[in-house]
Amino acid sequence: MEQNTLKRRGTGLIGIDPELSWPGYTLYAPLAGNGIVDLIDPNGELAHRWNLPYRPGRHARLLADGRLAYNGATLAIEPPFAMWRKYSGGSMATYDPNGRLLTEFRDDHQHHDAHHYDDGRILYTAVRPLTGAAARRIEGGVPGTEADGVVWADVIREVSADGSPLWEWHAVDHLDPAEFGLQPHYWREHWPLINSVHPLDEHTVIASLRSVSAVITIDRRTGEYTTLADRTVVAQQHHATPLGDGRILIFDNGTFRTGESVTYSRVIEIDARTGEPTWTYQDSPREAFFTPFMGGAQRLPNGNTLITEAAFGRIFEITAEGRICWEYVVPTFTTYPDPGTAEVFPSLSNAIFRSYRYAAQDIPWLGTL
Repeated sequence: MEQNTLKRRGTGLIGIDPELSWPGYTLYAPLAGNGIVDLIDPNGELAHRWNLPYRPGRHARLLADGRLAYNGATLAIEPPFAMWRKYSGGSMATYDPNGRLLTEFRDDHQHHDAHHYDDGRILYTAVRPLTGAAARRIEGGVPGTEADGVVWADVIREVSADGSPLWEWHAVDHLDPAEFGLQPHYWREHWPLINSVHPLDEHTVIASLRSVSAVITIDRRTGEYTTLADRTVVAQQHHATPLGDGRILIFDNGTFRTGESVTYSRVIEIDARTGEPTWTYQDSPREAFFTPFMGGAQRLPNGNTLITEAAFGRIFEITAEGRICWEYVVPTFTTYPDPGTAEVFPSLSNAIFRSYRYAAQDIPWLGTL
């Protein structure tokens, strides 16, 4: 009998309602895969595969001209703490459909998210070390769990197509540690753990701060922030994405949710002006949909939402009314290819960070290779 629970429950295409599903090609990168990025068709069949030189530094995305933007985990520096092996990047690159490197920018302290603009700019998250009194200023978390006395604090950077620095924002210089304290069960090695960054407009960046459970906007001109959602609304959330109409789409994981004894994930929209939720999806029963970390949500052109239940490699699509109309479970199960990471995290996994869906006409090279 199959001993892997996820495999036993079924992998690949689980189901599709073609009348409700938005037709397109879904892109994902298995986190423990050795540089594999897969593009599947609506029926869950492999349409294209990239084999890239690094395992994912989280995710891949297609740009407007069909190039693959990919963040690769180089592990070029000694990991400052164990989790760094899982979520660090380092290589922010673009590739053609054949896997040929087109551009690359390196920052060995990059982690989680890197937003590649179509014009070659990159907005991304990185870390810097805080020691001594600066580290002690960070509040909350499990006492004594710093990384050898160091708290690694987040930095957001933007660089031009040629790698020249354009903008930089340091969390420790702008966030009040008393307001943005680590949640009680969180280790003190990384603060505030920014897991997504996205431009909201020319002068504003939206950021998801996982380990303090908050979503903020940052004014690029002043560095000042506005809190859109705090831990009374979200819990260890990911992938805060503007929808272009004054609303923000957020994958709300639900770990350490305020006032709740049962963990469950949900996807919410909030009004960027008021911070109030305007739409919510959660399963019934609610605990049937849950990923304790990672995850993503993409609003599709017909109003449906593509959701990534990341830790379990599950991708599914729902209508605006919350009806599931497409479901797929990543069939690629591997252990981490690099021995150091595999030793610390030995489990077999089909996890992904995010997935994205694209119309056939948005992939100009599709069917020509």
